[in-house]
Amino acid sequence: MCGILGIIGSQNVTHDLYNGLMAIQHRGQDSAGIVTFDETFKLKKGIGLVKDVFLENNFENSSLNKLTGNMGLAHVRYSTIGTPDELNAQPFTVSYPFGLAMVHNGNLTNFVNLKDILYKENHRLVSSSCDLELILYVFASELEKIDLNNLNFEQLVEVVTKTQKRISGAYSTLTMIANNGLLAFTDPHGIRPMVMGEKIDDNGSISYAFASESTCFDYLGYKLIKDLAPGEIIYIERKEDKLFIHSNINKNDKNNKKEQYFCIFEYIYFAREDSIIHGLNVAKVRESIGKLLATRLKSEIANKNISPDIIIEVPSSAFYFAWGLSKALSIEYAKGFAKNNFIGRSFIKPTPAGRKNTIKQKLNPIKEIVRDKNILVVDDSLVRGNTSKHIISILKEAGAKEIYFVSAAPPIKHPCVYGIDMSTKTELLAATLDENQIAKLIGADKVYFQSIDQLINMCEMRLKVNCCYACFNGKYPTHVDDRIFADVSNERHLSQGNYEYECRK
Repeated sequence: MCGILGIIGSQNVTHDLYNGLMAIQHRGQDSAGIVTFDETFKLKKGIGLVKDVFLENNFENSSLNKLTGNMGLAHVRYSTIGTPDELNAQPFTVSYPFGLAMVHNGNLTNFVNLKDILYKENHRLVSSSCDLELILYVFASELEKIDLNNLNFEQLVEVVTKTQKRISGAYSTLTMIANNGLLAFTDPHGIRPMVMGEKIDDNGSISYAFASESTCFDYLGYKLIKDLAPGEIIYIERKEDKLFIHSNINKNDKNNKKEQYFCIFEYIYFAREDSIIHGLNVAKVRESIGKLLATRLKSEIANKNISPDIIIEVPSSAFYFAWGLSKALSIEYAKGFAKNNFIGRSFIKPTPAGRKNTIKQKLNPIKEIVRDKNILVVDDSLVRGNTSKHIISILKEAGAKEIYFVSAAPPIKHPCVYGIDMSTKTELLAATLDENQIAKLIGADKVYFQSIDQLINMCEMRLKVNCCYACFNGKYPTHVDDRIFADVSNERHLSQGNYEYECRK
């Protein structure tokens, strides 16, 4: 899972790319990069947060000033495949058969097979462990087969369509084509998010942008136009300083509609609460999911299996779940933790040790709030148990009596192969343990999970898209077999230096 941004207009886009990246920093903390086009590609990328990569000294003397051009791409990376080093940082560029620069968000499931094919058939040597390089080389190899002297949208659709047939998995991709324009396309099931925006300057000139989340556009002054449809291809072509939009999706063509399987974890965890995804505000969706949790807990309270005094959340993605649950149960919501806002997100740290260290630094219980209380603690999900175990430990040290841990997500029993960092089944507590066993392991008095059936029913009624629930029910929208699971798992372990997971310690 990563954050991507692309802008094309009439003015220098560099500082908008930087500011837009800052708005989606939550989607990746491993590396950041920006590439612009001004007669040549101008590229800067590195390890760390956006500000660390680009503001080495200060804003006036930063490397941003060397990046010029009226179109560009930007990326923040959260590594699930490949090591979190500069070799795998995006964007990537190639100069043949065309000047191309590319960024993407997602994971390919056939990356091992693709590496072999690209080497044997296309003579492309893949030098990184980032699957974007595979997408770029497949796209470039298909581009070689057309008449590049008269590049047009119909040809690009043919190239992208052939690329989509050769790559499998989840992806939202942006490509800069030197001297031509900006190309966006998604996987055939629309698993990963991509939104399009438009801005009209005071002088009447138009700029277009694509991003992982609409919150980018709020900061940059863009109007949200649409979410890209499954398999959609949009090309912003520059001709004589004018921009022209082309799309392969005709919204009136029902035969061209493809079934979507949008990642439910965007609503549960990854997206910012102020983002609009497929027409719905993320905060409001989370509040509804929180209210859904009350169905089971009401009977537990009525039967006196639990007796909560207050509801708190694990900051900060779980706030709206806790808020919705508090409303539905009529139990007081309280802020039980002080949060260090200068520490990043623990879930997207690449190693178990990194996650544990981040959790310790980030949260501290407010003793006067939690002391002598029975507490319902709400988190967005429960995956490995490290976060939950530490949360419960420090709450008990602060004087809490009983702790009931509530997951807004259903039990995660199956690996995600599409870009969420839970790609190895041995990591997943709920794959082999029930609620009572998990409660004992993490030190909670009770553990409760969201109902998968109720969540799906709510989403079908409320959301405007069909979602992927594969991590809960094992129903994958693309072909996934034991070989793919093994490849993803092996690549994940290699990226962590063969680190032995500690999910059960």
